[in-house]
Amino acid sequence: MVRAALLTLSLLALSAPAALAYPGHDGGEGTYGLTTDKVVTYTGFILIVGFPLLVLGLTLIQSRLEKRKDRRLAAAKARRARADLRGGW
Repeated sequence: MVRAALLTLSLLALSAPAALAYPGHDGGEGTYGLTTDKVVTYTGFILIVGFPLLVLGLTLIQSRLEKRKDRRLAAAKARRARADLRGGW
């Protein structure tokens, strides 16, 4: 834990001069370019639609994984119940 903290601090200390020496000022314009009302509105719509789709997708994945786990546990239980029938040492 201490090692990770020291590594993080050293990386920040080494990268700070480069970040502070960045030439020029962009006047508040982001990397996308000029931000208009239309751009902000579309971004909001994307977020409104995107988050529920993300939750839906993750829920479906979790559901499949839970069903798979239940089948695996049921198969293991069935194998333990029939252990005497299998024979062996």
